[in-house]
Amino acid sequence: MKNIINLIAENLDNNLRVDQFIANREPKLSRTRIKNLIINSKLKINKKLVEDPSKKINDGDILSLEIPKPKQLSLKPYKYELDIVFEDEDLLVINKSAGISIHPGPGNYDNTIVNALINYNKKLSNIGDELRPGIVHRLDKDTSGLILIAKNNQSHESLSNQFNNHSIKRIYLALIWGKLRPQLGKIETFIKRSSKNRQLMEISFSKGKKAITNYKTLNVFENKKIPTFSLVECRLETGRTHQIRVHMAFKGNNILGDKKYRKRFKKIKNIDLDLEKILINLNRQFLHAKSLGFVHPTTGKVLEFTSDLPADLKLVLEKLRNTSK
Repeated sequence: MKNIINLIAENLDNNLRVDQFIANREPKLSRTRIKNLIINSKLKINKKLVEDPSKKINDGDILSLEIPKPKQLSLKPYKYELDIVFEDEDLLVINKSAGISIHPGPGNYDNTIVNALINYNKKLSNIGDELRPGIVHRLDKDTSGLILIAKNNQSHESLSNQFNNHSIKRIYLALIWGKLRPQLGKIETFIKRSSKNRQLMEISFSKGKKAITNYKTLNVFENKKIPTFSLVECRLETGRTHQIRVHMAFKGNNILGDKKYRKRFKKIKNIDLDLEKILINLNRQFLHAKSLGFVHPTTGKVLEFTSDLPADLKLVLEKLRNTSK
């Protein structure tokens, strides 16, 4: 049975965006979900269909928002050993390995984290895309580290709101080519899908979604026998697709091993051969979701988790440290 939310705008609501108005009145619904419902023709204002989340409302407007019945899962389970850092009745925190996608998509509908979760425990939120049960946020296939999973719809809404409010703590480690100038700072741009390659994202200063990355340089590795690299800590205020990768490329300091936003490896005379082999053979980008902090949707407690660098990335750092002495 469909659930209908009926609302009436008042004088103090004049000129509010309709998605903001609904979010204010229905705090359990995330702003993202409200936008998706509106775009998918689930909202009527004064009995007329509205599909624009930015439409302004007026005093006396009568709103009717349809909340569809959650979709049933029809995905195949995948026998894959999940590295579960934390679990309770509401959520899971998983330490994801590089090389596995978060959710099904073209070319791979069976061997993903979502399929592994269904095999592990079918109890997942199901209020969003039917291919993404439980998924509150993403990590790229070749990025490792901590990912948050919602086991019920109430938790999903609460966690989504925290992401939308930018209150989730997310810290990443990245190894980049060269040195950032300045070595401590903030990158603030818009990010949109590339007009030349739809699989890539690109910087814009006028269109797209606002993207903010705070960064600081932890170590610089350099001498005459190695390329210059920097280990950088990135703290996200927003979480756009490929955000750190695009921002580092924008600065001219691509992430080591990034095949989409890459800088070609150049042969350096007298380079340490063991280091060269390790750098060339790294089959993923050096990007790791190190820390994740949030407010538990039921208990209200602040939880924070950390993840050590995986062995392949540790090997790169150890070799750089030893070679740059």
